[in-house]
Amino acid sequence: MFFGDSLTAGYGLGQDAAFPNLIQEKINENKLDYKVINSGLSGETSAGGLDRIGWVLKQPVDIFVLELGANDGLRGLRLEATQKNLQEIINQVKANSPNTKIVLAGMMVPPNMGEEYSDQFVKIYSELARKNKALLIPFLLDGVAGMPELNQADGIHPNAEGHQIVAENVWEVISTAL
Repeated sequence: MFFGDSLTAGYGLGQDAAFPNLIQEKINENKLDYKVINSGLSGETSAGGLDRIGWVLKQPVDIFVLELGANDGLRGLRLEATQKNLQEIINQVKANSPNTKIVLAGMMVPPNMGEEYSDQFVKIYSELARKNKALLIPFLLDGVAGMPELNQADGIHPNAEGHQIVAENVWEVISTAL
């Protein structure tokens, strides 16, 4: 299950072109017995994700990819609250299914929030991964962020080609869990 925001949902492109669907294609190509569930919701914050985690966990989940926090950072929300919300989401996943493998999709924020905020924001993901023995995608948008030709006009959301690169970033990490 991919649980995230507009990046997971495929904002501006639709779920067919979004990276979770591209991961499903890789799973199929490798003849692995997994079905991807795209639970991305545009505009989602870590608090919003915490509010909705209960109903998405009504189905069994083998691998849970948590891709939230970017909207928190873009809005300058308190880092402690973001980290607490993400930890609580992980806690609920573990309580629901202790054998579920957790994967965290690391994010960064633009420098306009200040260097200290940006540095501390990035650390949230590595700290949570270490604490929870989770796999970490160091930066989901590696090779895509800041590249106009790989993003939509808003400069934030990847275009179809950008989602291909994001899928490679994700596959590099989750293929070891599959």
